[in-house]
Formats: sequence, C-alpha cells, structure tokens
Amino acid sequence: MPAAYHAGGARLDDGIRPGIRLVTWAVMAVGAMAFPCRAQERDTLLLADAVAVARGANPMLRVARLRADAARARVPQMGAPPDPVVSFRLGNRPLDGFGAGERMTMNAFQVQQVLPWPGKLGFAEARAAHLAVAGELAVLDAEAALVRRVKAVYFEIAFEDRALDIMRATRDLLREFLDVSNTLYAVGTGLQNDVLQAQVAVATMTEDIMAAEQTRLAMAARLNALLGREPERNVAALELPGPGEPLPRVTDLMARAAERRPALRAARERIRAAESAYEAARRGLYPDLRLGADYAHRPLFPDMLSFSVGVSIPLWAGSRQLPMRDEAFARQAAEEAAELELLNETWARIAEARAESDRALRLHDLYVTSILPQARAAVESSLSAYRVGQVDFMTLVQSELTVNRYEIERVRLTAAYHTAVAEIEALLGGETEVVR
Repeated sequence: MPAAYHAGGARLDDGIRPGIRLVTWAVMAVGAMAFPCRAQERDTLLLADAVAVARGANPMLRVARLRADAARARVPQMGAPPDPVVSFRLGNRPLDGFGAGERMTMNAFQVQQVLPWPGKLGFAEARAAHLAVAGELAVLDAEAALVRRVKAVYFEIAFEDRALDIMRATRDLLREFLDVSNTLYAVGTGLQNDVLQAQVAVATMTEDIMAAEQTRLAMAARLNALLGREPERNVAALELPGPGEPLPRVTDLMARAAERRPALRAARERIRAAESAYEAARRGLYPDLRLGADYAHRPLFPDMLSFSVGVSIPLWAGSRQLPMRDEAFARQAAEEAAELELLNETWARIAEARAESDRALRLHDLYVTSILPQARAAVESSLSAYRVGQVDFMTLVQSELTVNRYEIERVRLTAAYHTAVAEIEALLGGETEVVR
C-alpha cells in the first residue's frame, strides 16, 4: 500500500500510529483484567451478611416460624379430655308459687365427664406432636430454601456487575477503534464503512450495557425483597469468588440429603402423624364413657345423691366412624406417596445441580486455559493484520466482541457453579461444607 504524505513531507500515518498503539495497549489491558477487582474497590455487601439479614428479616420465614409455634401449642390440646359439664337445676317448682316448697321441689347440682376410649386421646396427641415436629422441620427447610434463593439472586447480581465491567471496558476499546477508523478515513486511507461499522458496534454495546443495568436493578429489588428491605434500597457491589472444587458423587450427596434434608424428615413425621390418626380413627367404633354425679337439695325432705354411667353408641358408624377410618387410611397412603415423590424429586434436583456444577467448572477451566487466550491472540493478530491492510475493520471488531462474549461467559459460569452449589446446600439442609 503506498504511503500518504502531508504537504510538508511528513508521513500521514505517523499520526495514526499513536492511536493504533493506544488500541494495542487497550487490547492487552482487556486481556489482563481481573474483573472482580473493580467490585472489591467499592463497598461490598458480603454474602454472609446478606444471608444473616435474610434469616432475621424475611417475612415468609417468620410466617413459617409462627406456624410451627401454633402447631406446637396444639399438642397438649389434643391430649386433654373434654371439659367436664357442671349444671345447676331448679326442679319441680309450681307455676303459681315458684319459690314455694312442694314435695318434689329440689335444687340440683350436677357434674358430668366424658372419658374417651383408651387410645383415642393418646393417638390424637401423638399425631399433633408429629405434626409439630414436621412444622419445626418445615422452618429449617424454608430457611434453607430462603438461603438458596438469596445466594442465587446474589450471584446473579455479582455476575451482572462483572459483565457490566467487561462490557464497559469493551465499549471503551470500541471507541478507540472508532477513533482510529475516523483518523484513517480523514487522511484518506480508511473507508467510511469502517467508521459506520465502528459506530454501530459502539451503539450496540451501549444498548447491551443499558439492558444489563436494568436487569441489575430488577435483581437488586428482588434481593431487597428477600432481605426484608425496601425495594429501592441500593445494593452495593457483591463478591464473586472463583469456582471451587468438584462436588462429591451424586450417590454420596443423595445419602446425605436423605438423612439431613428437613423436608424429607418432615415428610416422615407426617407419615407417623397419619399413622397415629388412623389408629385414633380405628378406635372411633369403641364407645366413650360418660360419668355423672348429682346432688339434690330438697327443702322439705332429706337431700339426695345420684350417680350415672353412660356410653356412646356408634349407631351411625356406616356414615361416620367407618368413613373416618377410610379417610385416615387414605391420608396415610397419600403421605407415604408424597414422601416417595419428594425423595425422587430430591434425587433429581441433586443430580441436575451436580451436573450443572460440573459443567460450569469444566467449561470455566476450558475458557481460562484455552478459549480466552486464543481469542485474545486472535484480536492481537487481527489488529496487526488491520494495520497493514490484510483484514478489514469488521474482522477486528468481531474479534474483540468475541473476547467480550467469552469473558462474560466465563463469569457466568463462575456464578452458575456457585448457584448450583447453593442448590445442593439447600437440599442437604443448609449444609455449607458440600465439598468434603
């Protein structure tokens, strides 16, 4: 390509080279960027602090705790017999002289107590106790699920922060490309199409940045809701550690989940509660005992004392007690099926999360060790080729946009790994040391 000269004899591309060198330095800077550093320079909301705030302020977790308290308060109620009935009766009073004494006039005081058949109250209380334990375990499961949701949103925002850092750095670099293309076009060695393409690339990146900023605002509002804070409250920069180690095998994780996941333990308690309810329903055919004692004061004659014993008769057992027993049996079978479904669902979620963590970890290593170095080398090669006119401007731009995409994907994989680990932690009952 022939060199172009000013009127004074100086080479025109002498003024272009500083701009190209600036672009080269920017490319090298982008390749060496450690994107978590920008987040660390700002005030940072630590993950442990976010989890602690959510545990103390999330309203739905408080609802679960209050429901557990209500279930615990129900236990002694179900084991207590019916209240005794105390009555007072003025008997055999003449209408024409209500206060006058007659031969049959009496003032009676009566006490009655129903004693359910042995086992009815015991099994009812046992059912309530199992449900209370299930309620307490449900609080632990709700807390683990809340922590999982907080971590998922937290890592999504942390990803958006770093993606925005990458995109802004790329936009700055594209603006440098635009300056170079403008300079080349001004001296007659560049094409107007290069300038237009550079402008489009800068505008497109700006659009992507605006979309990511809006996503970050929405996710911040979601995190504030989980933390029990006002939605417009500012969320500082968030930490995003690098990927950890591979997780244990699915079978090992599942064995730990089957033993520790609160939801599974609560399902087993509900099965025991249903068994107690069935045993109580079986005793519904047996009569309850009713005891009574009467004391009668007679103004004109000696006082009298009476006792009574009665039993309930299941006369409508076909419409009442037997259907209640069938209902209890069906509920027991339903709880057993629900426990099996929850076990299968736990297994599936662990397998999916384990696979996702493995995929994210493997791909992240591939991006770091192979894909990104090659993409950065392609940018430098395209830049060198563009300087001597061997490639067009769009090839240079596309090479840099490819690096941008790979850098964002690398950070996305880091967030995906931690999100998958958080999912498994929740399924293990909030266990934080998954990798061991």
